[in-house]
Amino acid sequence: MSAASSSRLTPNRVAGGLLVALALLAPLIFSEYWVATLLTQALFLGIVAASLIFLSADGGMVSLAQVAIYGVAGFALGNLTTTGNTKGMNLGWDPVLGIVVAIAIAVVVALVFGALASRSYGIYFLMITLVFSVIANLFFGQVTSVSGFGGISGIPIPEFFDRTAHPNRLYFATLLVAALVYVGLRYVARTPFGLALQGIRDDPVRMRSLGYSVALHRLLAFGLAGFVAALAGILFVWWNAQIAPSTIDLTATINVLMIAVIGGMFRLEGAWIGALVFVLLNNYAQDVGFVGERFPTLIGLIFLVIVLVSPDGLVGLWERTVARLRGSAGPDGPTGEGGSAGTVPEGERGASTVTGS
Repeated sequence: MSAASSSRLTPNRVAGGLLVALALLAPLIFSEYWVATLLTQALFLGIVAASLIFLSADGGMVSLAQVAIYGVAGFALGNLTTTGNTKGMNLGWDPVLGIVVAIAIAVVVALVFGALASRSYGIYFLMITLVFSVIANLFFGQVTSVSGFGGISGIPIPEFFDRTAHPNRLYFATLLVAALVYVGLRYVARTPFGLALQGIRDDPVRMRSLGYSVALHRLLAFGLAGFVAALAGILFVWWNAQIAPSTIDLTATINVLMIAVIGGMFRLEGAWIGALVFVLLNNYAQDVGFVGERFPTLIGLIFLVIVLVSPDGLVGLWERTVARLRGSAGPDGPTGEGGSAGTVPEGERGASTVTGS
């Protein structure tokens, strides 16, 4: 093996390759319950978390509205495609057309949210997006013409993706969408738009003085993240065949934030690592006698430990461990190839990203 090829065979890439291989072979390794229920759920929750991590890592915007947008897509699909015997409008549209329109509605809502929030920063941005999440939950819970408290059930699922008849097909479809989202967001982070967005994250005043439209870049980023969250909303409806306001309540919003923090708030890969850990804990920890209904407390403690021990989440912990074993941080350290697409070393933020745009 040449020196060039051996340098490309890094621990991060080996670990990533093993995880991809494991994901592809999951139906041969794990039980049907694990594949159709746990792993599929982890994948679409990871997609939602990835939309949050993209905004946070590349745009400096920690958004709590992603679950609301995810829910808008799901409720829109339910209203458009159901034909009766449930709440909602029951318009009976073709499922394919319903999917396209539902995603479009969610993206429009995301752009509206972004237009209102894009001029705020820090804790103000966080609180505004939290308000959006609460409004969405109350709207679908109280407006019975589109949902009501009980939600929408019996949502038509394309026969090809019906997990009761074909448990592996929806898993592979969700895996494919997750892979496309990951590759797409990594690509966007390296485009002139992504580099400009990172410059705005680091120094919006300087970027504005250079002629960049700060609000427009943040708005477009919010719209892109909304599209990603909408994809997860469609996949959730296919997985669950129903959606209720409790799907997008405050608990669900905080859960996605915890998934992002556990995996790594500035590591795109962390979205799915955190989602898998969360799903497994949620599924099995509650069966432990002393945990039971104290599961939120357990998650809160894990959240606290992650913040104290590894602010970069489990992916950051992995990268620091590899760096120590290799004797130096190098290109695979905390800010190397394993990081988020737009994440750069703290000391190199600012001018480097502006120059790259």
